[in-house]
Amino acid sequence: QVQLVESGGGLVQAGGSLRLSCAASVSVGRFRTNAMVWYRQPPGKQRELVASITRSGSTNYTDSVKGRFTISRDNAKNTVYLQMSSLKPEDTAVYYCYAESFDTHVNYWGKGTLVTVSS
Repeated sequence: QVQLVESGGGLVQAGGSLRLSCAASVSVGRFRTNAMVWYRQPPGKQRELVASITRSGSTNYTDSVKGRFTISRDNAKNTVYLQMSSLKPEDTAVYYCYAESFDTHVNYWGKGTLVTVSS
């Protein structure tokens, strides 16, 4: 019923930039997002929170990306973005989008998009 689709991943050299997008959509009826979050899972490691943004626009970042990544959203489009700059090889991971329904508080996960940063 509800689907999150990430895009924008790819291969980039260290120091470069990428912008990830995640659009939430529903096949039938209305859907509004509450909090939206980016997670990532590096190869061989556990999934970790990267950045989050509330519906009102308040943001939080994990220390390792603060100052380099920027999360933003478009409520009308139920879309969250992650602007990544000064990328490091340590940022290599599958990045996942997470969203909570504003109306039902049910949460959803995207399938992920791979970001590879070469040294």
